Amino acid sequence: MAADSPANDGALHAAVSAVIDPELRRPIGDLDMVRGAVREGAHARVAIALTIVGCPAADRIEREVRAAAAAVPGIETVQVDLGVMTRDERAALTEKLRDGRPARQMPFGPDTLTRVIAVTSGKGGVGKSTLTANLAVSLANLGLSVGLIDVDVHGFSIPGLLGLIADDGLPPQPTRIDDLMLPPVAHGVKAISIGMFLPRDSPTVGAVAWRGPMLHRTVQQFLTDVFFGDLDVLLLDMPPGTGDVAISVGQLLPHAEVVVVTTPQPAASDVAVRSGVVARQTGQRVTGVIENMAALTLPDGTSFDLFGAGGGAQVAAALSTDGAVVPLLGSVPLSPALRTGGDVGIPVVIGAPDDPAAVAITEIARAIMASGRGLAGRSLPFSPL
Repeated sequence: MAADSPANDGALHAAVSAVIDPELRRPIGDLDMVRGAVREGAHARVAIALTIVGCPAADRIEREVRAAAAAVPGIETVQVDLGVMTRDERAALTEKLRDGRPARQMPFGPDTLTRVIAVTSGKGGVGKSTLTANLAVSLANLGLSVGLIDVDVHGFSIPGLLGLIADDGLPPQPTRIDDLMLPPVAHGVKAISIGMFLPRDSPTVGAVAWRGPMLHRTVQQFLTDVFFGDLDVLLLDMPPGTGDVAISVGQLLPHAEVVVVTTPQPAASDVAVRSGVVARQTGQRVTGVIENMAALTLPDGTSFDLFGAGGGAQVAAALSTDGAVVPLLGSVPLSPALRTGGDVGIPVVIGAPDDPAAVAITEIARAIMASGRGLAGRSLPFSPL
């Protein structure tokens, strides 16, 4: 059933070709997955070539192809035949996905049009990962293509915060197409975490005891071997502090922007400044500060400052040096809904969008979008006439 066969129906072929692969986020027609679409009276027969045997998206692709074919005028019954790409077809697909980029070359170098934002903190327990997950979903809701790398290797939590948990209670393993890894998608965000690669049958699953070289290699592989496609924004959920991973990210992504998360209390804000200072030492640019766990408004209208006040402004002021103003992007109040959303894997920005914390995070996402990224020093994909 070749696409140019006389029996192939143009309208039917176009309809099924428009179905989006849920992992690659491209139309299956563009990915050469449609082997044919034949109309026999009121019956449609469609052949699809999946990327790999046991493709986790097979059921969804079949269901959406069936629905697309059934929506074509005159079609009453649909038969979908699923096959698998040959080795040569997969090789051609990976070549197309790389778009001419050599294998194992990082696509987020200095010339990338993707904004790379590392979300960091001076100490743990300030809600950095929860904010990062919600920011990623907020940016996706605002229409951006968003990727998220959980580089907090020892304390990974992004899969749980995004609800990326399989039936066995563990994060899903990425689909592999030859040497490309496809990140799972949740709430419109493509995410990758070390938790997706740990042994499934180990009693210590979730425990990572690695030192510097292994940590560096892990971060490097996340940046080179995971196929995110074309992204508007890539967020990195950094581990707290200024250790090995922070140094590795600084070496691999010296052009990245840094957003510092703190709580209002001085004990946290004093330490948070250090993460921004170290980021600058590697050439990264601190573009903003987020204050988390700010004052909670009680039912009677009074304000409850559990962790004090002013820490976010203090960090922003301390990092605003040499004429470079670092803004306070926003303050996120204490919120039971924010905590509950993290526990159940439904970010508050979609689970309770009217909650004060969700509103604050969405405004911070808008502020990040509005700030843009400077083009100075980058080559753009065009030449003057």
